[in-house]
Amino acid sequence: MMRFILVGILVIMAAAVGLMTFQWYQRVYAGGPFGEPFTLVDHSGEEITQAAFRGQPTALFFGFTHCPEVCPTTLFELDGWLKQLGDEGADIDAYFVSVDPERDTPEILGDYVSNVSDRIVGITGEPEKVFAMAKSFGIYFKKVELEGGGYTMDHTASVLLLDSSGDFAGTIAYGENPENAVAKLKRLAAKS
Repeated sequence: MMRFILVGILVIMAAAVGLMTFQWYQRVYAGGPFGEPFTLVDHSGEEITQAAFRGQPTALFFGFTHCPEVCPTTLFELDGWLKQLGDEGADIDAYFVSVDPERDTPEILGDYVSNVSDRIVGITGEPEKVFAMAKSFGIYFKKVELEGGGYTMDHTASVLLLDSSGDFAGTIAYGENPENAVAKLKRLAAKS
């Protein structure tokens, strides 16, 4: 019984965090395209700019390839949700932006995302340009040194949803109920 109460409390807390994140993004980014202009490279080494987030709905996730759990789980789930939508979600473009461009070259990023999905495009580039782009989208990230050497990255774990104009349209929180996530993607596809 105690376990069910604890699970219930965790679900309510996750929903509250998701709602607060959505309301914050809505308040901060209302009334115009989300993010600032950028020029980076995709996992094929081709130039990519903010224009890629215009003309169709977009799902955007920031992470890194050395991430032990959140990033691979989120990419796997996002790919599954898009597959579940089928033709209904065919117009949604999905991107994975590395917050660790020092290690995540286009080749490494390409191998990483291709192991999960043929729909998700990896984005990386010069560190200062990647960091400026991430900040313009309100993404938190921080390098954390590990004991014994090496490092990991703390980062925002939500998928950002952009409508076809590039305006903020919502978030999917890490660990969100899959039915809610699919419903949000359906609404995104229908609006755009």
